[in-house]
Amino acid sequence: MNILFFLHPKSSVTYLTLGNSLRQGIEKMRSSGYTEIPVVGKDGSYVGTVRQGDFLWKIIDSGSADIHKAEDVHIDGIVSKRIAPVSIDTTMDDLLAKAIDQNFVPVVDDRGSFVGIVTRKDIILYFMNKKD
Repeated sequence: MNILFFLHPKSSVTYLTLGNSLRQGIEKMRSSGYTEIPVVGKDGSYVGTVRQGDFLWKIIDSGSADIHKAEDVHIDGIVSKRIAPVSIDTTMDDLLAKAIDQNFVPVVDDRGSFVGIVTRKDIILYFMNKKD
């Protein structure tokens, strides 16, 4: 099965861009309701992810919870590479193995550009329906 059938395209995914401020990141995460979101470079390449906890630790480390001061701090320093992306030709079995420990799997094209995500929910539903 081609994973493109399960792809949530970049245009419909909440993501941040390197250079966004901490405040922008917090506001985007809050409005989306997600606890972890992908981060892309200005060139569209996948860079990593940020979690709610990453924002929390950055605020604690800064010594101030003033959201207005968070406008001067960029997210670049809190981006994590803990979730590696997959290519569009990844098998569903490999996708399942990656989704065990994360809510989504980022997908990149041959140039490393972020094209979207496949959610753990979609992967689980695929395998549940495959049993029938």
